[in-house]
Amino acid sequence: MRKKRILLLSEGFGTGHTQAAYALADGLRQIDPDIQSRVIELGKFLNPTVGPLIFAAYRKTVSTQPKLVGLLYRKKYKKSLNRFTQSALHRVFYTQASHVVNQLRPDAIICTHPFPNIVVSRLKRSGLRIPLYTLITDYDAHGTWIDPEVNKYFVSTPEVRQKLLKHNVPSERIVVSGIPVHPKFWGNCSQAEAQRTLGLRPLPTVMVMGGGWGLSLHDDLLQFMTTWREHIQLLFCMGSNHKAIQRMEQDPAFQHPNVRIYGYTNEISALMDASDLLMTKPGGMTVTEGMMKGIPMLFYDPIPGQEEENCDYFIEQGLGERIESRETIARWFTDLQHHYELLRNKRQASQRSLTEAEQCPRAVLDLLH
Repeated sequence: MRKKRILLLSEGFGTGHTQAAYALADGLRQIDPDIQSRVIELGKFLNPTVGPLIFAAYRKTVSTQPKLVGLLYRKKYKKSLNRFTQSALHRVFYTQASHVVNQLRPDAIICTHPFPNIVVSRLKRSGLRIPLYTLITDYDAHGTWIDPEVNKYFVSTPEVRQKLLKHNVPSERIVVSGIPVHPKFWGNCSQAEAQRTLGLRPLPTVMVMGGGWGLSLHDDLLQFMTTWREHIQLLFCMGSNHKAIQRMEQDPAFQHPNVRIYGYTNEISALMDASDLLMTKPGGMTVTEGMMKGIPMLFYDPIPGQEEENCDYFIEQGLGERIESRETIARWFTDLQHHYELLRNKRQASQRSLTEAEQCPRAVLDLLH
């Protein structure tokens, strides 16, 4: 019998959509080694010259005009892209998409970004007979995800399920599965072990993440955090923001044994295990990974739109807090310094189980088999 083949399609608008695709692919193989999976950022794959330029322009827009991004998100919130826009998108970027599908011959297609979801839905209307599953990678449900050709939606929470119902998606097509995280995040090692492995000191530890793009906190807040460096270990994960890394490495405030600066790293799971507090932008993947680890979170500069929705959800669930000023940071750092054991016990109590971590890939496997 031929092994089941899964094609996961994403896009490079931010790193979270593709991370979710890889996390699900690896989770499927972890549970069922006979599954064959392939992850493709479809626009970049089909247009290796134009695609990266589009993603770079989006990144610049997010960095310099976040309010514009939020305005567009809210304006189109209740609407799928109209047929003319879908057709233009297909003709300009995705004309060869059917050849990719025909060549790989998957048993199911899973989309983790709205654009390939739109493309595969068009192919299904033209006769494609492959199940289409859509994994919504945030704690919100924007209208661009919605298409009647989608066979199943995998969503993060019952609240997102309710939002899809308001978009007139039939209830039998919605599965509350959680957002998948990489199998690295399915378990936890002790903080002491993680700190030893990473060569860190046995101190209260704060991890600061800027996402894969390395969008960082304001410089004055970064400088403020370093005033605590004698008592609190600071781990700055700056992603691909090489300019910020160089600037920080040359700044005397960051030149201290209790301050570490990382570029893009595959050790995020271990760094979370080693830390007591996570300061991050509220991207869907990062906050889900933090939730699995049970680590309390402070959120800064959410991109208007889905990151604001993620931020609000996690605050409502008591899993995080938004940084309003220096006082927010000072209060948490003071608790870390003086009430360390209490915070550690709370964290251990809120760590998620292996069953919960496996929920999304198992839900997909149930459909395949």
